[in-house]
Amino acid sequence: MMGLMQQQPLLISSLIDFAARFHGDTEIVSRRVEGDRHRTTWAKVQRRSMRLARGLDAWGVQRGERVGTLAWNGYRHLELYYGVSGSGRVLHTINPRLHPEQIAWIVNHAEDQVVAFELSFVPIIQAIAAKCPGVRKWVALCEPGALPGDALGEVAGLVGYEEWLAAQSEQPYAWPVLDENEASSICYTSGTTGHPKGVLYSHRSTLLHAAAGALPDVMCLSAADSVLPVVPMFHVNAWGTPYAAAMVGCKLVLPGPALDGASLFEIMDDEGVTLSAGVPTVWLGLLAKIRQEGRRPLSLARVLIGGSAAPQAMIESFQDEWGVEVRHAWGMTEMSPLGTAAAFKFKHQALAPQQRMHLQTSQGRPLFGVDMRVVGADGAELPWDGRAVGELEVRGPWVLADYYRSGLPNPLHDGWFPTGDVVSIDADGFMRIVDRSKDVIKSGGEWISSIDIENVAMAHPAVAMAACVAVPHPKWDERPLLVVVKKPGAQVESRDLLTFYEGKVAKWWIPDDVMFVDAIPLGATGKILKTRLREQLLGSAGQS
Repeated sequence: MMGLMQQQPLLISSLIDFAARFHGDTEIVSRRVEGDRHRTTWAKVQRRSMRLARGLDAWGVQRGERVGTLAWNGYRHLELYYGVSGSGRVLHTINPRLHPEQIAWIVNHAEDQVVAFELSFVPIIQAIAAKCPGVRKWVALCEPGALPGDALGEVAGLVGYEEWLAAQSEQPYAWPVLDENEASSICYTSGTTGHPKGVLYSHRSTLLHAAAGALPDVMCLSAADSVLPVVPMFHVNAWGTPYAAAMVGCKLVLPGPALDGASLFEIMDDEGVTLSAGVPTVWLGLLAKIRQEGRRPLSLARVLIGGSAAPQAMIESFQDEWGVEVRHAWGMTEMSPLGTAAAFKFKHQALAPQQRMHLQTSQGRPLFGVDMRVVGADGAELPWDGRAVGELEVRGPWVLADYYRSGLPNPLHDGWFPTGDVVSIDADGFMRIVDRSKDVIKSGGEWISSIDIENVAMAHPAVAMAACVAVPHPKWDERPLLVVVKKPGAQVESRDLLTFYEGKVAKWWIPDDVMFVDAIPLGATGKILKTRLREQLLGSAGQS
């Protein structure tokens, strides 16, 4: 027997219509590349996204064709999110921190028909436009009259965003009724070998992911919040926050290109931000500013930390020093990206602080909609006992089924996606990443977690950033080497750091040596590039 409920497809256009109808006067605040702070509302974003959709119609951009963006977190980018996907096209957010050659390859692989870009990325457009002949229109996200014609005079099909929108009718736009399984957006993976791979999301997967991300055990997002996504809208759709914010109708604060600690502190303080989300490297700058000010931003109540493991020292600093709740989360591009969040269960409330911190430093337990298993080298499933270690595999309605036009074999194993993370899972479902399979250190046949080694180092008061990599050893095959960036003005010797490990990890886990460097290479999403770091270390060894 079938149920007798209405069949309404889950569409991205329904998010912006809901936000405009029931939260139309709720503010969206953006710091622009021009340096000022812009204010709009959900109702105005809806109207402008409709004009944008009508403009794409006029250009003949077909349903399912891709529209690329090279843009920061701002209201114009938000309008593209809804105007492109809502009208049946596919939004392609491009990471501007990639090399121009890689950006050109991605634009061509996605077959972008239109590319919209911030003025700060004019040098990228200069470098790639001639290499992307399939792009019919280049849209500069700028004020009227600010079109960079002098710099981009050779770029065909160049238009200004505001002039383009102004030329469209103000009449309400009839969003097309799409199949909810149609593609809505595409993101390309970063940090992979070879070319990036495209992950193609659907309207259905995006809405289900947004609903799960807003749940109390994840972001705990509501209309009473003011949320600031520090994670870029070009990085896995800002972890779904632009969609979840519309779904609940909360205030949205978009920081633009100013992601330093002082700028984040200022806009959080001014706009009553209650929740923010970003990678650990961003929070280092904010914490430094908080210490300088002697207080946290007035309304900041919680932060979501993901992208890479949050050091225990960072969690303790936010919570114990400044009273800001930390929610540690994990995911990946292939998962839209949210997979787990470290939220306590009722029975955990009575745990001792050290036991609670042990759970918080894990990557957390699955959201509804995500299923997990841990498999050994033989492919057999391992128990959830917190001790058995193997590769994590996942499945669910917002988990990748196959890469877009990759030419590679389907990555799934019996319907499960192999994440490449080496993990254990305890009886309560809390998953702890031991390492990436390519980064795990195997010493004398036993595994050493580089993540645990890094977290201990980050707790030392003189350490600003730390990375642990494997180096060859004649007896043990591999041994851990700690690479450290000191805090400004800090004094610390190798022996001091190695002594700091005593009693915190197994003795044989303690790194053999410490190398001090001025900087550790970071990828386009703020993660440590261990592959490049290992190459640099090998090069240094070869020159010595």
